[in-house]
Amino acid sequence: MQRRRIGIWVYYVIAALVFAIDYVTKKLIEHNLDLYQQVKVIGDFFIITFIHNRGAAFGILQEQRWFFLLITVLVVSAIVWYLHRSHRHGRGLLLVALALVLGGALGNFLDRAIYGQVVDFMQFNFGSYTFPIFNAADCAIVVGVAMIILDSLLAPKRENGHHDQEQDRQGEQLA
Repeated sequence: MQRRRIGIWVYYVIAALVFAIDYVTKKLIEHNLDLYQQVKVIGDFFIITFIHNRGAAFGILQEQRWFFLLITVLVVSAIVWYLHRSHRHGRGLLLVALALVLGGALGNFLDRAIYGQVVDFMQFNFGSYTFPIFNAADCAIVVGVAMIILDSLLAPKRENGHHDQEQDRQGEQLA
């Protein structure tokens, strides 16, 4: 069965959609809520809480704007390079995952480059534990990284399957 090739533009469209969703949701929060204002969405479980984050995930590395900008430029460059190198023959799950990470990284990059901070607003509480507040870009990055891990776990299986099929074909040719 021949796999249909997908143009590289599809992965950039995915990244652009992630970027747009992140941008629009952050602007909606900024224009409709005051800083630190909370809106309960699902009781105490899911609360929209408008905060500024000058650090990374979980608020670590506060005030390290230039470090994050540099790291983001390196990550984005690596993803773009890999997409261009692999989009014709790469694994679809991995390429979609990279597109999600790309869109999320660019979303947070824009905020850090212009404002020196990102807008975070999604807060989840699990009993007495409050998960660190995050945004749509963070969601895309986490889902993308999870998909990269899943792809890496599935890759040996795919390679073994491909190897077994190749051996079968060679065996048929000898018979």
